[in-house]
Formats: sequence, C-alpha cells, structure tokens
Amino acid sequence: MNFTHKITYHFLGFISNLVTKLSLRTQIIISQNIASVLYHYIPKRKNVAIKNIQTAFPKCSDIWVANTLKNCYKFFAYNFIQFLALPKSTDSIKIQINGQTALDNAIEQGKGVILISSHFGPWEILGHWLGVNNYQLRGVAHKQKNKGANRFFEEKRQLSGIKHIYRKVGMDVFYNILEEKKILGLVSDQDAKNKGIFINFFNKPASTHKGAAIFHLNTNAPMIYGICIQTGFQEYKIELIPITSVKNTIEDIIQEYTLTLERIIQKYPEQYFWFHNRWKTNPK
Repeated sequence: MNFTHKITYHFLGFISNLVTKLSLRTQIIISQNIASVLYHYIPKRKNVAIKNIQTAFPKCSDIWVANTLKNCYKFFAYNFIQFLALPKSTDSIKIQINGQTALDNAIEQGKGVILISSHFGPWEILGHWLGVNNYQLRGVAHKQKNKGANRFFEEKRQLSGIKHIYRKVGMDVFYNILEEKKILGLVSDQDAKNKGIFINFFNKPASTHKGAAIFHLNTNAPMIYGICIQTGFQEYKIELIPITSVKNTIEDIIQEYTLTLERIIQKYPEQYFWFHNRWKTNPK
C-alpha cells in the first residue's frame, strides 16, 4: 500500500472505533445528518437515482419520488454506520429468518450452493448472519482501487467468518468453491454492459450478469436468492428463496430471480440502492 492507502486504512479504523463507542441514538442522529448533507449538497449520482426511481415507478408523483430518494439516503447512511460498528451493531437487533430450511436442504445436496443477492437492504447483515451461523460463504466482491479501503472492508466482513473472492481471480476458483460444497455468493443486479443478457426489470430491458445461471447450468448446484429487509427499528427479516425455472435457460433463470427482487422493491422502494445506472446499456 502507498502512503495514501495506509492513511485511508487507519482513518477508517479510527472512525470505526469511534462509532462503535457511540450510543445508538447518537449513531442515528449522525447518519441522518450525513444523509441530509449528501442529499442537499453532494449531488453525485442523485439524478441517476431519480431517473431510476421514475423508470421503476412511472405512475408515482414527483413528490413521492423525492421522498423515496430522501429515505433511501437516510437508509443507506444509517446502514453504513452500522457496518462501521460491526460486530457490536448486531447485538441489539432482531432477525426473523424465512427459508433457512431451504438453504440447509440445498447444502445437503452436496453440490455447493449459488447464493444470489442484490444491492438491496442491509446486505451486510445478511452476510454477517451467514458467517456467525457457520455457513461457508465465499462472496465474490469488486476490489477497491484504494488498497487501504479494500483491506478495511474485507477485514470487517471477515469478522463473522465469511471470506472474500475477487472477480478477476479466474473461473476455476469459483467452480472449486462449489466442488468444495461451499456457498458461492454473487451480487447480480448491476448493469453488465454488452456482456450481459437482457431481461425485463420493471418492464424495461436491463443488461444483467449471466454468471449465476451459467454456474447452475454447468454444475446443477441449487440456487438460493438471499436478501435482508429492514422491517422496523432494529428489526430485520432475511429471506432465503429457492430459485427454479421452468425452461432452465440462462434468460429464464435470471428473469426469475430478478422478478423476485422487483416484487420486494415494490414493497420497500427506499431500501434499494438506486444510484447504479441500472439501465445504462441499451439492447441492440
């Protein structure tokens, strides 16, 4: 690491230690102030988010869109504070688990499990729950350019027992995870450019990564869609949903779990990370 990266690593560690010592009430106040500053004064990707919400909910008013985005800022600001305070921040939360038997049954098949997730809700809590309950999750992550930030985020996530694998390590590594009967975690809801396959997301074609479907078709490893939803103050629900498709094609599989995500977003629109340019690539 160069000097800047080292400073970043130690700065994030300092902030993490500081946040951990704060009361829950103070953490909430800080997060809401951060959200307000970001919304009003740092407009990076704000227009992208507005456009995305309008695309997904074309019949909703501008006021509804603005309120949804404001709540989105508040939601993710608080969840970032929670992440900094891991693992202490999970001590006082309540988690309802739906579908744990489905996940256990998938593991018992002995083929590994493909866990598909999205940039929705407090996804760090999902990973933490899997780790502390001894599920052998190997999450595929994007490596940060800043090595200090990358090291900090990786160490935080590994506190629970899960491990990182980075995208460009080679396909053999991913297949080995399944052969070792572990869980391969894939986040599959971002624009995949021209390498993706186009499926409908809120009635508009969206380029989507094919990896999860390809791994399933090549190994017959069962697929589980995993997502964490905040249902109240310090209350969460983890949904573990088996993914099956009638045609069992790449397009059919991806469309199935994308529809699952879409249904959840419709109930909790403020918990989706709208800042990705989801419909950036147009179908030719």
